[in-house]
This record gives sequence, structure tokens and C-alpha cells, in this order.
Amino acid sequence: MRGLFITGTDTGAGKSVLSAALVAAMVEAGERVRPYKPVLTGLDEEPARPWPADDELLASLAGMTREDVAPERFGLAASPHLAAQLAGGVLEPESLIARARAAAADGDVLLVEGVGGLLVPLRADYSVRDLARDLGLALLIAARPGLGTISHTLLTVEAARSVGLSIAAVVLTPWPQEPTVVERSNRETIGLLADVEVWVLPTLAGPDRAALSQAGNALPWREWLDGRR
Repeated sequence: MRGLFITGTDTGAGKSVLSAALVAAMVEAGERVRPYKPVLTGLDEEPARPWPADDELLASLAGMTREDVAPERFGLAASPHLAAQLAGGVLEPESLIARARAAAADGDVLLVEGVGGLLVPLRADYSVRDLARDLGLALLIAARPGLGTISHTLLTVEAARSVGLSIAAVVLTPWPQEPTVVERSNRETIGLLADVEVWVLPTLAGPDRAALSQAGNALPWREWLDGRR
């Protein structure tokens, strides 16, 4: 499969905006990109406007239905394994993998957006990290730029590499127009200690397709897809 797996250092670390920027840029470039969010929780909560829900945002950019983007859907804002359990079911890894492969077969690029961080359980014995490993896609790590991000990001890098995952880059977001000395140092320190490229995604006011595409095109996504890093 040709694609990327986008994870975060935590919930709310910027995965969805990063995913949206990449989808917008790839669509503009003529790529048939298929965003896939294996599990979506928190549907009962109102999105943080002006941003829509993750599935709505990605679906609108890729010309897909919300259900095709996120087939496993739960109202409760909780870890996927708990959300599924309280809904009377269990998430099956084989089904998540099969749906990813079906999405990849329908397009040229598969863009998988994970759930929270790498060690979030999809089932008691199966995590987001396991899914990323089974899909075999290079990892893109969304991280916050401010205080605390060094440890969170390095732990995510360590967790990924411990199971042989390839890391395309870390992307700090939202990156301010005038970053502080702490934010600039965080970027430099993560790159040095993790031996990884660290890119930034600017602060975006809302889900404007042109602005998303511009932000996505500032990232070397073609190199990431081709494994040139």
C-alpha cells in the first residue's frame, strides 16, 4: 500500500487538521487519496467550531461519505475498546485491516488517521500501534509545539521504533506565526534526540480548502509517500 499512518502524541494533538491538510494538498495534485479513520468516538459531542467532526472534514475534502471514512462509529468520547464494549460489541482487528486494504484498493494513496496516541487500545489485546504495524505504513507523528512536547514525542518515537515502525517525520502543530524560544528549542531538541525530521503546520483558522491545501503543500508529502526521508 502507498500511504501514511498519522498518529498523535495524545488526543487533540492535531492529527485531524494535519490529515485534512494532506488530503487537500493531495487532491489538488490529482492524487486519488482515501482517508480512513478506523474508529471514531465522541460523535455525541459538539465539534469545536468552526472545525467540523473529523469524519465530516475528511469526507468533504476527499469526496467520500462520512461512513466510508470512519466505518466504526461511537457516540461516547472514550477509548475505542471501552466505547465498543459499552455499545455491546468488540472491535475486530481483521475487519479494521480489511477495510483499510479495501480503501487502498479504491485509490492511489491511503491516509490512515489513528485514534489518540499509539498505545490506545482498540481491543484489550490490540492497540493503534498494532494496527499501524500490521498495515506497514510509514508513521507521521502530530505533536504540540509547546511545553511538555519533548517527552511526549520522544516516548511516541520510542514506542514506534520498538516494534519496527518507520517514522516519516514529526509535525508540530499548530505552529504560531511567531514561535517562542521554547517552541523553537522544542523543534530543534526533538529532531536532535529522536534523529527525525521535524516539520511544522501553521495555525489554521478553519476548514478552508485552499488554506488547508497550502499548508499541506508546505510539507514534503511526496517524499514521505515514496519513502525518501
